[in-house]
Amino acid sequence: MVRLKSLPWFAVAGCFLTASLSSRAASAKPAAQSDSAASASQSIENAPPPEAFRVLPPPDAEGPQITPYLLYQTSLAWQQDSLRQARWSQVKTEADLLKLRAELKSSVLEMIGGLPTEKTDLHATITGRIAADGFHVEKLLYQSLPGFYVTALVYVPENGEKKHPAVLLAAGHSPKGKIYYQEISERLAKRGYLVISWDPVGQGERSQFWDAGMSKSRYNLICAEHAVMGNLAYLAGANLARWEIWDGIRAVDYLLTRPDVDGTKISLTGSSGGGFQTALLGALDERIKVIIPSCYITALPMRVENRIFLDPDSDPEQDLYGFISKGVDHAGLLLMMYPRPVMVATVALDFFPVQGGHKSYEEARAFYARFGHADRIGFAESYNPHQYSLKNQESALNFLDRFNGRPVQHGLPAVTPFNEADLLVTKSGQVSVDYPNAQPLLHFIAEHAAHAPKRPKTVAQMYRSEQDPAISSWTVSRYAGSAPPRQLRWEPVGSSRAGAVQIDRYVLHHSTYLQMPLLHFHKATSPKGAILWFGLDGKASQKDWPAITRLLTEGYEVYSFDFRGLGEDRMNYRAFSSDDPTLSKGTIEQAYTNPLSSVLADYVYNSLLTGRPYFLQMMDDIKIATLFIHSKDAGSHPPLTLAATGEAYELAARFKEIDPTVKTLPAESEQRIDWARIVASGQEQWPIAFLMPFGAELTH
Repeated sequence: MVRLKSLPWFAVAGCFLTASLSSRAASAKPAAQSDSAASASQSIENAPPPEAFRVLPPPDAEGPQITPYLLYQTSLAWQQDSLRQARWSQVKTEADLLKLRAELKSSVLEMIGGLPTEKTDLHATITGRIAADGFHVEKLLYQSLPGFYVTALVYVPENGEKKHPAVLLAAGHSPKGKIYYQEISERLAKRGYLVISWDPVGQGERSQFWDAGMSKSRYNLICAEHAVMGNLAYLAGANLARWEIWDGIRAVDYLLTRPDVDGTKISLTGSSGGGFQTALLGALDERIKVIIPSCYITALPMRVENRIFLDPDSDPEQDLYGFISKGVDHAGLLLMMYPRPVMVATVALDFFPVQGGHKSYEEARAFYARFGHADRIGFAESYNPHQYSLKNQESALNFLDRFNGRPVQHGLPAVTPFNEADLLVTKSGQVSVDYPNAQPLLHFIAEHAAHAPKRPKTVAQMYRSEQDPAISSWTVSRYAGSAPPRQLRWEPVGSSRAGAVQIDRYVLHHSTYLQMPLLHFHKATSPKGAILWFGLDGKASQKDWPAITRLLTEGYEVYSFDFRGLGEDRMNYRAFSSDDPTLSKGTIEQAYTNPLSSVLADYVYNSLLTGRPYFLQMMDDIKIATLFIHSKDAGSHPPLTLAATGEAYELAARFKEIDPTVKTLPAESEQRIDWARIVASGQEQWPIAFLMPFGAELTH
């Protein structure tokens, strides 16, 4: 992971204690600096023992855990799910249902950043043709946007029919892209369907980070390229799904140009990532008449809980900002398809919980049945792990046949797989190599950010509008075994002394499940007031003792805390990716924060699903600590001062926008996150904690 440099606490503290101290440090001679370093080393040796800095009990052995933060996220998701169901319970007539369907469509379009407004020339080109038994395959290249090439395969039946019903087959997360799905494509063709299957961006022949010299991508072609592009898309006020769905919409446009396609009989299916595309594309494009998503439909609160342990890879296109909080979820996608025929295909051993598939299906089915269309919705399940199982393929073919007026058939046609190299659309196997004029998706993401209507919003406005918990209105009291909503309960868990310094340890309980470890360093008097000190690597520890004692000597008292999901509140676990085991290598700290697959990344995506980005929740934590500090001194007190190190300086600077009364101590390197610059330059990675939707549009 590419990370900004984090400065050691004592290096930062030495330059920001006071303006006069900074001036003295700037003019200090090398010998004085050596003396200072020696003094700091001696102070570390004299620091209190590690247990003086630990608030919570020692962590469990490394392994999967249901942490307070994960429990909080899951509970919040279910609360929002209940609100969605309450809204849906108001549907009394079919007119009510159609109004709800329109609301859901508007919400989804907003979540993905809308769709391109102009359908430009596809420049569709057939680059080759392969003969087969009963069908042939055409190698297709088209441009869904100018310079944005899509590689696709078209399986054409040779059964004597002049016009064929067509099926779009959306590819899931395989590095082979469309080629991985050649067998189901062949089965469909042998049943009389003309099939188009295309490479999603970042897979197959459409790598966006291809190293021609190494003949491979800089990232894996399963989910990692999607993570890089998808995180940038969030900053641009969009979602990677915007461009994936557009590729599919243009595939429909292409089918309608073919004289051998019956344009009234276009269907859609796909599994896993292809199931996601199927659900979104089917929901948004009403030209598609039959829709069958496989291995995707579930209930998102269940996904919030299990993803870290069963499928941790970052896949931002599936985590639409507000997907749960705006009352959509997967059931909403199914409802957007009403009254078109839809079948949900699931497997019992999926990491998309099958119980959630049943739940979402039953919610949609109830509406289909209530208004006379019970025969248009179906459900299939097989006892398999994550895959488009043969049993479910047979069920899907039968469902397609029924609604396309095909004769009843049983069993699956035999298939003979092609040599994979023969199915390549480009000569080299990569668009970026064969077509130097091809535009990468990062270009279109930057273009979207540059031309999107500017929202005159600041971080402060976003903070107050996106599920604001109104912390300033909370009551503060001593912990008595529970932490009801909108209350902060503090629990003293121990104290120790180091000379004249008192170290008090607290757990701040709030929001039913959450707990904040907090330290309070102070002497008998603190005339200069309180400093709130934080970093992304956790609160103050033994190594920070020289800086702490220096601040105390200056006349401050120091508070230090852990953000939710970090420091002592961190899950002691490496999220393991079976797709790319290298992502969990290195130290546990590196594995924990990897933006391509990690516990912290999944926490961040969960926060987007439930409508309050993790970045804003970190602001909440600063506000909660501030509320506690002010409660300790009911009388007048100097303004609170924030001291942040390295990457966390961005949080201090942005929090000052929310609360102008606070002060910030200048850091030696005031490392700021410029979201607009990150998008414009196509910076591939940055601290995942700072993933802020619409960040590139926000003003300072």
